[in-house]
Amino acid sequence: MERRDAHARTRAASLSVVSAAFLIALKLVTGLLTSSLGLLAEAAHSATDLVAALLTLFAVRVATRPADAEHHYGHGKAEHLAALAESAFLALASLAIAAISIDRLISGGGHVEATWWSLAVLVVVVMVDASRAVGSSRAARRLHSAALASNALHFASDLAGSVAVLVGLALVAAGEPRADAAAGLFVAVLVILAAIRLALQSIDVLMDRTSREAEEAVRSALAGLDVELRRLRVRHAGERHFVELVIGVAPDTGVGQAHTAADEVEAAVREALSDADVIVHVEPRAAEGGLRERATVAALTVPDVREVHNVRVIHTAGGYELSLHAKLPGELNLEHAHAVISQLERAIQTAVPELERVHTHIEPLAATDWAVQPAGGEVAEQRAVIDAVVRRYTGGLPERVSFRDAERGRIALVTIALPPEQPLGAAHQRAGDIEETVRERCPELVDIIVHTEPAADSAAR
Repeated sequence: MERRDAHARTRAASLSVVSAAFLIALKLVTGLLTSSLGLLAEAAHSATDLVAALLTLFAVRVATRPADAEHHYGHGKAEHLAALAESAFLALASLAIAAISIDRLISGGGHVEATWWSLAVLVVVVMVDASRAVGSSRAARRLHSAALASNALHFASDLAGSVAVLVGLALVAAGEPRADAAAGLFVAVLVILAAIRLALQSIDVLMDRTSREAEEAVRSALAGLDVELRRLRVRHAGERHFVELVIGVAPDTGVGQAHTAADEVEAAVREALSDADVIVHVEPRAAEGGLRERATVAALTVPDVREVHNVRVIHTAGGYELSLHAKLPGELNLEHAHAVISQLERAIQTAVPELERVHTHIEPLAATDWAVQPAGGEVAEQRAVIDAVVRRYTGGLPERVSFRDAERGRIALVTIALPPEQPLGAAHQRAGDIEETVRERCPELVDIIVHTEPAADSAAR
């Protein structure tokens, strides 16, 4: 696709060069033969267009080169450099033409021969200018090319200027000799205005002026995501937008979850700006919750703390205390682990000054535990106990029961169905009661893991 677009840009620019050269010759010869200042002004205008077209041809060839070691953002700004040079050529030529036109209007000098064939030439020029303007405009919109867009602007001004010269020559033929100079002045003013507009647009891009439309598109795309947009920068070069964002996520978000959030942001931005190159930096939001949330976030900022669970806030007569379990890499020795936990406790008490004390329990991260599935006859008694206990607490049989013989012993995996409207705390309590009762009646089981599901979802399965 990119190669096809590059070929289309080059072809459009090459056609502009050929048509500009043809129009220069046609207008210059006719202007010299008729002494028409308007035609000579248009010939000069077309000469600047030839320079502009050559610059555009060069620019689009450079701009379509991919990024390299010295140009990490590609070469897209070459088009805007060319457009800025084009605007300078246009302005200088038009100022000279405007000065000559004003002199003729004041002095009344200059003789113009408005012949029928000069009018015919102008009709041909108008038709060529119209086709060039329409073709370049369509190509610029389709390919999102700044250089081709500037060409389209030039050709549109050529068209207006050619029509003005045609009207001026017609008025000269009707007996108004100054109409040609007036047409020349009109063309000069038209081109100067176009040059100023083109220069301002190119300067905006070269100075990395932000696009309000692009910014609003990005903000709207992120409105439905659960992220905090902290900073947004958008720049444009060639046909691409470069978007840099800083987002905030919940402070207890894991690395994998943060990466997923960044992927969602990138996808949303690319949907809003299809040509965008997006970079997302993720930061944690400030912990603004209760004591437990702030303590958990502070604990997870300590290196080597891989997991925190069983976080409990205790309200005593002397104030608040906190207990938690922290999992560290299993290869650490006790001295290193104690140093990590001391750092964890300091981090928590700094983040949550309301706490009087922090109690920690150190656990190693579990390694892979190899297991096999025992035969049905070996676990028949344990299965009967589990069925009876689950029926006692839920009024029905478990949805699924399976066993694994691991290195540490036998594990029971139980799935039960509970009412979907039941609060999570109550469901957790029910699962805990089942685990404790089964453990009392089957002490040979080293672990009982009870998974709860809403009854409607379970029935659907």
